[in-house]
Amino acid sequence: MKRTIIKIDEEKCNGCGLCVQGCHEGALQLIDGKAVMISDLYCDGLGACIGECPVGAIELEEREAEPYSEETVMERIAPKGQHVILAHLHHLKEHGETELLKQGVEYLKRHNIPVNLQELHPAQKLGCGCPGSMARELKPVTKATPVACTGNSELRQWPVQLHLLNPQAGYFQNADVLLASDCSAFAAGNFHERFLKGKILAIACPKLDHNTDSYVDKLRDMIDDAKINTLTVVIMEVPCCGGLFQMALKAREQASRNIPVKRIILSVEGEVKSEDWV
Repeated sequence: MKRTIIKIDEEKCNGCGLCVQGCHEGALQLIDGKAVMISDLYCDGLGACIGECPVGAIELEEREAEPYSEETVMERIAPKGQHVILAHLHHLKEHGETELLKQGVEYLKRHNIPVNLQELHPAQKLGCGCPGSMARELKPVTKATPVACTGNSELRQWPVQLHLLNPQAGYFQNADVLLASDCSAFAAGNFHERFLKGKILAIACPKLDHNTDSYVDKLRDMIDDAKINTLTVVIMEVPCCGGLFQMALKAREQASRNIPVKRIILSVEGEVKSEDWV
């Protein structure tokens, strides 16, 4: 499967080992004076090691890789003690990986491993890597006083751009997903209430975005691995927007699961021209 995972530039790597210390999942080791990822199974693709590297030798890339396994990671780090286990669980919580966090805690309970889970307080600072692409779940905000905005945001996660989204993120598990063209939210004044409410969002532009083949792979992984329930595609009436809907259909064709896909076409004035399940 294709997923986001780290890439190490061996020429830049100076063998300092800081990334190894920063990777509580045990995906990295120093071998012959260079940092090496020993198994895709251990790399969650969240980039904690990036911020530890003083020479910029680590970056995230999207490529074929084995699915990340929380069970395998817990088996690997459990013997290292409470400090390492809590560091790993904090890492998952900071990045909004609630499903993986739940799996880690359940592993501890099944194997009767005593860990003080009360220490899992909310993070006070951002994780490593680019703050703009750090995955997180968002809580609904209720306005206490009247404001100019006519409604609350229905956004439930971050990031939203499809290139930045990780199909393995916990918020995709069994979710209803909205795949929207970049322009649609600007055309529809009631976008949040009418289309986004109760859904996880992905946005993309089939005309201007690069490497859109990866979009098909990500959507397929959402269907097969995250087991999303439905996929709603909101596009504009302009011809180029139809490419986004075709990507959704192609992903469903390649997937082993068959899920309902809804197509909603908006006029440039933001009115719904058509809405149908296909």
